[in-house]
Amino acid sequence: MKSTELFEHFKGKRILVLGDVMLDAYLRGKVNRISPEAPVPIVSLEKEEDRLGGAANVAINLVALGAAPILCSIIGNDKEGQRFLDLVKDASIDTKGIVVSNNRITTVKTRVIGNNQQLLRIDSEQTHTLHQDEESSIIQRINELLETGLDAIIFEDYNKGVLTEKVISEVIKLAKHFNVVTTVDPKKDNFLAYKNVTLFKPNLKELKEGLSLEFDYEKEYPAFLNAITTLKSHLNNQISFVTLSEHGVFIQQEAEQFHETAHLRTIADVSGAGDTVISVATLCLVAGLPIQRIAQIANIAGGLVCETSGVVSIDSEQLKSEITNLIGEI
Repeated sequence: MKSTELFEHFKGKRILVLGDVMLDAYLRGKVNRISPEAPVPIVSLEKEEDRLGGAANVAINLVALGAAPILCSIIGNDKEGQRFLDLVKDASIDTKGIVVSNNRITTVKTRVIGNNQQLLRIDSEQTHTLHQDEESSIIQRINELLETGLDAIIFEDYNKGVLTEKVISEVIKLAKHFNVVTTVDPKKDNFLAYKNVTLFKPNLKELKEGLSLEFDYEKEYPAFLNAITTLKSHLNNQISFVTLSEHGVFIQQEAEQFHETAHLRTIADVSGAGDTVISVATLCLVAGLPIQRIAQIANIAGGLVCETSGVVSIDSEQLKSEITNLIGEI
């Protein structure tokens, strides 16, 4: 299969992205002097920008790859929530899974940038877990969407309260009932709640924190393999897929396992790379690729987005070219 054929398989795939969403706000300007009021720089504001963040960035990556994502999360009944919905619609992302709550505010992370250097970040958020009625609303919404047909569900966890143990377990049960692929990009909270999923994708730090283990990956590789075995014993997941930063990625399913080394790149920013990796891995899984190819292609995609500053989505044409150059036939 050629890379162009693979991307044809991606087209129109209905992928539900469930998790914590946020607005990434940027205030950009020039710094020419220090404030006389306190030893802090004065930013002369030149540009304000809002971007979709968190699980919404996963949905943006899926759109870039030709899929049809449906975003499922909770936002506040506030002006930030409305701004978020406007951006989601502008990005051609289905909003049928979005629940608006009067009990929460919409998460906003505001970055102040002066002379291309981040000076400050202000987080406006509530990270308490969902109320029972909100959990029920999310689960009911997902059940309705599953009845209309989905190809996969991505759990995108940022520890902001949407992915509670109840939401996780109930949605996995529903996905099993409808025979839908489930993939997970976890965080430390509820790390071991994702039992019986198809693919579980922590990074190395999350793997160690989630299992309360400490080892040096380079010097203690057997300890890493033991951690994969421990993970499987806890979760009964079909595929373990671990991103290893400069060491590439590792993937395992039953007796098969592969380590794909990272490609030499000029790294500008690792932000959002995990969002790209889970998006690409999920689509490759749905397309029926073997696990080595899933790891190879997701590894390439994650590296590509690290070459650009800021959180960016994958460029599908660039990815096609890289797959052809580095892998050839799939």
